Amino acid sequence: MPIIKYSIYIEAPITICFDYARSVEVHMKTTRKTSERAIGGVTTGLLENGDTVVWEAIHFGIKQTLTAKIIEMDKPHKFIDIMVKGAFHSFIHTHEFVEEGKGTIMMDTFDYQSPFGILGSIADRLFLEKYMQCFLEDRAKELKRIIEKK
Repeated sequence: MPIIKYSIYIEAPITICFDYARSVEVHMKTTRKTSERAIGGVTTGLLENGDTVVWEAIHFGIKQTLTAKIIEMDKPHKFIDIMVKGAFHSFIHTHEFVEEGKGTIMMDTFDYQSPFGILGSIADRLFLEKYMQCFLEDRAKELKRIIEKK
């Protein structure tokens, strides 16, 4: 099971970073490269504990849907979402926020298991883990850009 970790400093208060990270509209802006959009469940506003959202996106040239649920929230320090239905066997995505000086360190931990057993493990080593690392980094950098531009 690969675990991807990434952290980034954002020059903004923790509450702003936390709210932007759980905003459906901002999520769609930060994932434009994959044409991600909310098509079910909570499709606007700020995600709360217990909320479910169905995302549609294009990955590897294939339109895919993924249902995620917020299973834990500790405002403004942490929220966790899990995959309920989608292409992975499973995932847990932990979003953490720590005040640092005049800004915030945002940390992502993406713990996932690929489908298809040994074939999924091979795909992880060949390309999927690197793809997911880049996806999370790009999304975090775009979120930083949006927040700091505000």
